Amino acid sequence: MSHATLSRRRFTLATAAASLALPSFAQTAWPSKPIRIVVPYTPGGFTDQMARLVQIGLQTRLGQPVLIDNKPGANSLIGVDAIAKAPPDGSTFGVVIAAYAANTTLYPKLPYDPRKDLTGVSLMGVSPLLAAVNVDAPFKTARDLIDFARANPGKVSFGSSGNGSAAHLTTELWKSLTQTYMIHIPYRGAVPALTDLMGGQIQLFFDAPTGLINQAKAGKVRLIGVAGDKRLAAAPEVPTFIEQGFAGFTGSTWAGMLAPAGTPRDIVKRMSEEVARIVRSDDTRAKLDAMGTIPAGSTPEEFDAFITAETAKWGKVIRTAGVKAE
Repeated sequence: MSHATLSRRRFTLATAAASLALPSFAQTAWPSKPIRIVVPYTPGGFTDQMARLVQIGLQTRLGQPVLIDNKPGANSLIGVDAIAKAPPDGSTFGVVIAAYAANTTLYPKLPYDPRKDLTGVSLMGVSPLLAAVNVDAPFKTARDLIDFARANPGKVSFGSSGNGSAAHLTTELWKSLTQTYMIHIPYRGAVPALTDLMGGQIQLFFDAPTGLINQAKAGKVRLIGVAGDKRLAAAPEVPTFIEQGFAGFTGSTWAGMLAPAGTPRDIVKRMSEEVARIVRSDDTRAKLDAMGTIPAGSTPEEFDAFITAETAKWGKVIRTAGVKAE
């Protein structure tokens, strides 16, 4: 064999070995096309707001258009199913909230398997729920409300944005902890529930802080507690339920990003890092503070563990209270 032939063969083998050691072109070039973020709810709500908070930052940092795709319906099942069944190539992600964890227990059969079809990317932010009462109600504090409910079983009705929503399950948890009987009135969304609270048709409503804080400032509702570990920067005058003697009582909605299972781990990790960088930035943090939302920015593994814990917590509440899907 000639010296030239031997050299060519060595070069070919060395090139082949080097190509095996390098990541694929698809991975190194990500993202090579626009990215879609599926939101399983209508525009304007908490989930949509959280997705749009990271949209511009992701476009700037990733160099590709980031498109929000609202797919509402069936308590988020339609949108989540779209995330689960999307190609796992790093072009589709989704943003979900607490209902995602509750739905695992709430629905006996889901169109997707949350453990096999989806993977966590990052917990974006946690929004402890606020409790609001009608301004003309005969109770001004959380303790007043519980005393009234115990003395008048069934006289207090509470609204929620739907069966199995974070608002519903948080109130059911509070009922269980305080051993009170209050009547649940489910609504199709937070707006009609808040309208009836202000009108006096219901007496109590737990919800994400964004809508309630503005109505409280306008004197249309009274805030009686934060279902979190500490007070909110956006409503520092409102005490936590723990401060008021309801030990261990917390309830929140949250927003987090998912990807279809099978999405390459380096892509999931990169997206997680970018989301964390954005939600922790001074600009985004100020916007989240105004919404009553605490920025997170977790790793994929941390978010998966968080979902597992949330699924167990709300699953217990659903079974204890006998909550059924609408």
